[in-house]
Amino acid sequence: MPSNITLITGGIRSGKSDFAEQLMPTGNEQVLYIATGTANDNEMDLRIQRHQARRPGHWITLEESLNIGNSLKTELTGKNCPKHILLDSLDGWISNVVLTYETLSYIDIEQKVVNEVEQLITICHQSTSAITIVSSEVGLSLVSSNKLGRYFQDLLGIANQRIATAADKVYLIVSGLPVKIKSVNFPE
Repeated sequence: MPSNITLITGGIRSGKSDFAEQLMPTGNEQVLYIATGTANDNEMDLRIQRHQARRPGHWITLEESLNIGNSLKTELTGKNCPKHILLDSLDGWISNVVLTYETLSYIDIEQKVVNEVEQLITICHQSTSAITIVSSEVGLSLVSSNKLGRYFQDLLGIANQRIATAADKVYLIVSGLPVKIKSVNFPE
């Protein structure tokens, strides 16, 4: 079933966010930007500032670090439902979940992530908005040497697979270049 979800994935600093922003309409058409990043240090604060400076001033920004499904549902049921939504990023959200619930077992954290991702997919499919999701691809890197790092890698891999399956378009960004992985109009 065709959906309204586009997944943009790739390595750190590969150009994912730039590419996703280029897919948004030009002009004054409303775009809802859902930012999941949190500034826990100066370097992350600078990254967030760079992202903010790139975005057009008329875009609406919603900062949501944990409850992306509920926040998206609230925005989509409002009277000014945006036609275009950019969620940047799924990996930022997974990181926040892992750090917030690090005292829980892996199974409990995984269940939280899977439930939230399934809720997100359902909300997206029920919407008429075009939804673009940015996420890092960490499956090509080394297995983390610490428990929370491994949780993050595993959970992001699970989330990316589920979103990619539900999406009608998936792009992998490699060194700033988009490679189309999946499209309803892409020949098999």
